[in-house]
Amino acid sequence: MVQQVADIAYDRTKPAPKIELVYQWPLKNVPNFSVLALRVSFPPGGSSPPHRHGGASVAATIIKGTAYNKMNNDPTRLFSEGEAWYEAPGCHHKTSENASQTEELILLATFVVETKVVDEGGMGALVQVDEEYKDVVIHF
Repeated sequence: MVQQVADIAYDRTKPAPKIELVYQWPLKNVPNFSVLALRVSFPPGGSSPPHRHGGASVAATIIKGTAYNKMNNDPTRLFSEGEAWYEAPGCHHKTSENASQTEELILLATFVVETKVVDEGGMGALVQVDEEYKDVVIHF
């Protein structure tokens, strides 16, 4: 069961996750939109800076490990293996962090997004880091 925890401030010294494309397909029944999935691997103690997702709808599922997650002004929550969340278009993902200092965190993020977002901006358009953290490198 998802637990509520104290808010966590982003720490730019923590290692960033590695992001890999799993699949990408145009949606035949929804013109100009695609569905794609990203495998996001956080090393122990890893964290991503606050960000948004290029106008996409996103569903994320924890494949391995535990994650701290905060969206918009909702409370920070601890998610465990098999648990999932949804991010509406424009959602501000304020905390995305591996809750473990010793184990890897892997999640699968499935996006429904306008095809042109990726065609024009590449995979990087799917993770729009807040302005004050633009120097933090996200690995695709």
